[in-house]
Amino acid sequence: MYHSVADPSDDPYRITVSPDRLDEQLRRLRRQGLRGVSMRHLLDACARGEERGLVGLTFDDGYRDFVDHALPLLRHHGCTATLFVLPGRLDGDNAWDPLGPRKPLLGADGIRRAAASGVEVASHGLTHVDLTTADEETLHREVSGSRAALTALTGTEVRGFCYPYGRVDERVITAVRGAGYRYACAIAPGSLAGPYALPRVHIGQSDTAARLRLKMWTNRLRHRALDRSAVTG
Repeated sequence: MYHSVADPSDDPYRITVSPDRLDEQLRRLRRQGLRGVSMRHLLDACARGEERGLVGLTFDDGYRDFVDHALPLLRHHGCTATLFVLPGRLDGDNAWDPLGPRKPLLGADGIRRAAASGVEVASHGLTHVDLTTADEETLHREVSGSRAALTALTGTEVRGFCYPYGRVDERVITAVRGAGYRYACAIAPGSLAGPYALPRVHIGQSDTAARLRLKMWTNRLRHRALDRSAVTG
């Protein structure tokens, strides 16, 4: 799970990695025989039993720096990714982050450019609100409305959804499934983990080679534990 790829010096939420750090992280993945792909690609490969060597890469919020900095690096390393965007904030900024610097978001042209490059464009809602506290009208607009807007913008089926702030409950999952999405990403959904609440590992500027190895190792252990509980539960 990535967010912004830019100068990380003013980054109170720790959501930014520098282009040099992303370059280093992608290079290390490739050296380990792994390739970053979109969630759509990864889940299709899992369904065929062909997921070995693949890692799902996601970029939340749809910052303009994705096209400027992340996309060239993904291409250089032979990777793709899923970009979760906010069609209700085209050409806007991250106004939901009160402490952080204002970061510009992609507009329609930037999103189409990302899609044309092979990046999966998926929904992060319309405007980045906590869906677990939203009323029914807002929930429907943020979930179904964003899918319709992105389908019209890209001309392709929108399969994925990403919960703003990673917050999710059963009601929100039901809304996402009912809107026609095929999967959804959370952060640490606990007992809700599944196709509509996929856990992810946060990657930041401080994730050097040693930290990346540790995160990969602990993530494997976590998923082995989940697999065992699914069999014995």
